[in-house]
Amino acid sequence: MKKIWILFSQTVTVLLAVWFVVATLQPNWLRGTNSPQKVSFTQAILDGNAGASPGGSFRQAAQKASPAVVSITVQQKSRTKARRADPWFRFFEDPEEDSPSGGMGSGVIVSPEGYILTNHHVIEGAEAIEVNLHDGRNAMAKVIGNDPDTDLALLKIDLPNLPVIVLGQMETLQVGDAVLAIGNPFGVGQTVTSGIVSALGRKQLGINTFENFIQTDAAINPGNSGGALVDANGLLMGINTAIYSRSGGNMGIGFAVPVSTATQIMAALIKDGKVTRGWIGVEPRPLNAELAESFGIVKDKTTGALPKGVLIHGVLQNSPAAKAGIQPGDLIMQVAGQGVTDVPEMLSSVAALKPGEVASLLVLRNGKNLELRVTPGTRPIRP
Repeated sequence: MKKIWILFSQTVTVLLAVWFVVATLQPNWLRGTNSPQKVSFTQAILDGNAGASPGGSFRQAAQKASPAVVSITVQQKSRTKARRADPWFRFFEDPEEDSPSGGMGSGVIVSPEGYILTNHHVIEGAEAIEVNLHDGRNAMAKVIGNDPDTDLALLKIDLPNLPVIVLGQMETLQVGDAVLAIGNPFGVGQTVTSGIVSALGRKQLGINTFENFIQTDAAINPGNSGGALVDANGLLMGINTAIYSRSGGNMGIGFAVPVSTATQIMAALIKDGKVTRGWIGVEPRPLNAELAESFGIVKDKTTGALPKGVLIHGVLQNSPAAKAGIQPGDLIMQVAGQGVTDVPEMLSSVAALKPGEVASLLVLRNGKNLELRVTPGTRPIRP
């Protein structure tokens, strides 16, 4: 028995020693295939970098949209001092006022055919336009058309296999949504900044004739003009156009033309090389208490509020409005059956009218509603 016990003890000792060595050097040998594995902190980081984006990252959106955002270099005549004095500091400026070489802006490739959306003020007066792609290629661009009233322009380049941005739907964008601004600020190279949608439908800012801006606090600086404002999925939501700044740098208030407006302008420019809008030839002003008193417009006896509409301060001689019988002091309340409450809304409603086709205007004159018929002309193109 003593010999058996000694043999048993030695066997157990050897097995324990083998188990200890295996557990120390190769612990995975002791686990089943379904057992949870411990992963080192370093390996976890490597695995995370190889897979999905970390929480809070906009990596995928940036990677999706960035290839379609281009840098635009123009050769043009110098800017005017009046524009430099404008408190609404435009993105694009010449490095030197008298430099004929121009400067840099941004643009967005919106079709495989090579169409690029940018801002009118980026390519205004350009003698030559060079487009530099994110992948290192470059090409000279042709101007298809521009629309100063919305500060948009359409270019075209001839290169194969172009990256194209995916267009978003404005109906899905809400205040508070995360957005990225992609462009080439100060010519340093493509840059992505993040922020949120601060407001929608911004107008009466004095930037463009027709305004319906997306406001964002994403950092935007000179050179971003014409670049992309995209949502968290990398879909194009707007064309970055202007910033409000007292210093010339970003102050967290930037404005972009909505993708819905940009696509409408693009379609018109591709079709006709210009944007055709209705025009009636009036000088509209927002109604206030002082103007209401001057033109004899009285407040509602029940609510005490002024009537809703746009005051006509002047009528151009021989214009469609003059021929329709519109007079100074009239309050336009509806255009083609749609109510108007402010000047931008009225201008947009009139612009939507088809030149040459009769439309109705509901006008308040001397306390009475009148329906006038007007045949709009074509809105003159702003130089």
